[in-house]
Amino acid sequence: MHYPELLRARQELTGAGGAFEMTDTDVLGRRMRVFRHAPASVREFWLATAQFADRPYLVYQDERMTYGEAHARVNALAAWLWARGARPGDRVAIAMRNYPEWLMSYWACLSIGVAAVGMNTWWVGTEMVHALADSAPKVLIADGESLARLRDQKEAVEKIEIIGVRLSEQEYLASPEVTRWAEVVASGGKMPEVTVDADDDACIFYTSGTTSFPKGARQTHRGCVTNVFGMKFARASTDLATARATEAVSAAKISTTPVMLLTTPLFHVTANNCCTYPTTADGGTLVLMHRWDAGEALRLIASEKVTSMSGVPTMAREVLSHPDFTATDTSSLVSLAGGGAQLPPDLVVKIDTQVATARPSTGYGLTELSGIIAWIGDDFFVDKPESVGPAFPTHDLKLVDDDGQVLPPGGVGELWVRGPSMIKGYLNQSPESETAIVDGWLHTGDIARIDEDGFIFIVGRKKDMVIRGGENISCAEVEACLYRHAAVAECCVFSVPDERLGEEVGAAILLQSGERVETETLREHCRKLMAKYKVPRYIWLMEDALPKNASGKILRREIRNRLVRSPLAQAS
Repeated sequence: MHYPELLRARQELTGAGGAFEMTDTDVLGRRMRVFRHAPASVREFWLATAQFADRPYLVYQDERMTYGEAHARVNALAAWLWARGARPGDRVAIAMRNYPEWLMSYWACLSIGVAAVGMNTWWVGTEMVHALADSAPKVLIADGESLARLRDQKEAVEKIEIIGVRLSEQEYLASPEVTRWAEVVASGGKMPEVTVDADDDACIFYTSGTTSFPKGARQTHRGCVTNVFGMKFARASTDLATARATEAVSAAKISTTPVMLLTTPLFHVTANNCCTYPTTADGGTLVLMHRWDAGEALRLIASEKVTSMSGVPTMAREVLSHPDFTATDTSSLVSLAGGGAQLPPDLVVKIDTQVATARPSTGYGLTELSGIIAWIGDDFFVDKPESVGPAFPTHDLKLVDDDGQVLPPGGVGELWVRGPSMIKGYLNQSPESETAIVDGWLHTGDIARIDEDGFIFIVGRKKDMVIRGGENISCAEVEACLYRHAAVAECCVFSVPDERLGEEVGAAILLQSGERVETETLREHCRKLMAKYKVPRYIWLMEDALPKNASGKILRREIRNRLVRSPLAQAS
């Protein structure tokens, strides 16, 4: 492989006069490397896309919108928010499916220094109430599905102004307190003049950690633009190295304006930060899906001439295995990527061999890193299918043992990351922030090794979490829910390998003495209190107390290893 060429390309692109030239600056009180030519804020990033006014930007079902039309609506919403007192430092919550209005709301908020709060649309009402109370938004922009979940929680939104998106006429009439989206954007208005600092909050995305409740990660403007510049750098350095080594350049990658199929929710960094930003930066088109369906994805790839699709690995697998795959024209595809979970090596090979025009790629990151900090694609990925690539030049890495000691080259330990895309911390969560970020280093909780070429390999995870189809699920949160059932004496939640989703939720449960409860009753209990994707698929009803260590802590790994190795028929 062309690893010396890749190193040379990275050095050339980041050197003096290079497209991705580096410089040092103060970031939240610490000196860090940043991209010299990156916009100072997301406001500048978005306003620069006005140059693409006549290009198609958003496609949703039979709706199409140009950049010019999107800018007009974004300006109108920004002016409306500004007129109602929204200022830098305030927040606006967005709760809807992947509609065009999601992105217009996002760009409008960030363009006036207001932080957008991404609400998980799979949450139940109580989870939505928690996020609203935690983020205290001035305005909630929501579709009918999300508002319906808040119908019995009126006290949670009584002080929040609401803009309704895609409600039926009957729903609008039944909710006179809800302002219609159409009225807001029809009011027109200019984008307010405002200065947005690079280290101001840009977005609050909620992520499940090892605590009971999702935490609001405070991404900054600098973090968001660093992420997109890092992705563009990784792509450019790979293309340059490959071109020099093979004396050939892909005409498709040079001439094609990107058309990205968005397959995952915009309240996650995968779709928002890692797909929307780079496509928008290049004046490309975003094709939105109401919900994931592999057959519909294939239809859209053919009809919209999609060049890139990125989602959790199971989505790429379902596209390749769909009965309509061989009969569908996928020749427009240049890239088929995976994120949110490790891309299995066999899938890397399948992408490379089954789609003649597309190359595989993936990245490594976290919500806490505003996206990804490492990327790998093309021949490099095929050569090292278990890797997530080298880190962006803006970031420092180190591997540490359980005592926090830095490991020598070749060691395997927890990956710590430092760089300008890191969050400021968790909203209203000082202790958790101080635990996650220590002396400027983010403790990722992932176990990794780094090879002689600087490529990162994720080999495990310290955190007690399940990653189901790209969704982070806190084991502690599910356990807290199960303990609210009177019959549960002890429980332990853990991941169970799943071919389609990567991992599923499993639970070992000891019932109170004399109690008899069906496993489906326990699942129904959970469904009432949390999003259904968090509900345990596998439940083992234990006869004896769960094993514990000397301090009384339940031995999660021991339980998981014993039960998952046993036939799943023993679970119900």
